[in-house]
Amino acid sequence: MDHRLLEILVCPVTKGRLEYDRERQELISRAAGLAYPIRDGIAVLLESEARRLDEPPAAAGNG
Repeated sequence: MDHRLLEILVCPVTKGRLEYDRERQELISRAAGLAYPIRDGIAVLLESEARRLDEPPAAAGNG
């Protein structure tokens, strides 16, 4: 993920900072407790598509 892009993207729920999780291909909003997926290099910043941080990530190929 381009660091310049990460600097301007914000959580759509809290408008706060996002952290990039390279291993899981997610953008993390600790304030909202959500992890937004990155699919085919595109961040999906929809609350309905986000994983709650207290839930385990879906297995590869299941989502």
